[in-house]
Amino acid sequence: MALENSVIQHTLTDQFGAAVGDFQQIHDILTFEVDSESISEVMLFLRDNATLRFNFLTTLCGMHFPDADKDRQFAVVYHMHNWVDNVRIRIKCYLGVNPEIATVSNLFLSANWQERETYDFFGIVFKGHPQLKRILNMDEMVSFPLRKEFPLEDGGRTDKDDRYFGRTTDNC
Repeated sequence: MALENSVIQHTLTDQFGAAVGDFQQIHDILTFEVDSESISEVMLFLRDNATLRFNFLTTLCGMHFPDADKDRQFAVVYHMHNWVDNVRIRIKCYLGVNPEIATVSNLFLSANWQERETYDFFGIVFKGHPQLKRILNMDEMVSFPLRKEFPLEDGGRTDKDDRYFGRTTDNC
């Protein structure tokens, strides 16, 4: 019998109560939120539970919501896969202005590089990570390029002619 979303939801709420919530089905993937303090426990349970068996961390990435409330400015999103039943889930953890969350690299080796990349581009600190340092950008960088607080283009560029990009307002 295939693993149903209702079984996943009831199993998690029975085990973790209010630490998990906002269950939704989005494009055939069960999506839910987890308190950032509980992420390690929840992911360990999802991996080791004999019914759930989410044994593969597919993706881990960051998100930035500068216009959101102060306690939901950043998020870490995890995608997990149960290979036995071919079921995927998406977990969201919202973080505040100084984003920190526990590492899951001790649970899934694939998280090591993904957490470093997320730190490098969003500045989200993964507490307990064995080697949290920049992976793609220069060590000297003081900013985090995927945060939405930076403009997409440099307004002072003189080497670019907007006419070639379809951005001219005159009617030549």
